[in-house]
Amino acid sequence: MSKLAKSVSKNAIPKRPTRDEFELEELGEKLVEAQRENQEVLLTIWAVTEQVRGLITNMDARTRMVHIQKYGNLTKVPFLDNWKVECPGS
Repeated sequence: MSKLAKSVSKNAIPKRPTRDEFELEELGEKLVEAQRENQEVLLTIWAVTEQVRGLITNMDARTRMVHIQKYGNLTKVPFLDNWKVECPGS
């Protein structure tokens, strides 16, 4: 593969937009509250067309992953990929 082809393929994937500390703190608070209240969440994930829905079973600080469970299926989403948190039942 040529240098140009490698350069183009690396740049073809858009970078995740950055968010400030306030936005990240607010996102974290919503996730913690939903987990504490055992509320179902609807997450909008960056660069993913389908939203993730379920209960937060774990937020792993070591791997920075949010674990969502629905009908026995576990989905792990990187914290920084969470774009929007909604609690449809509240």
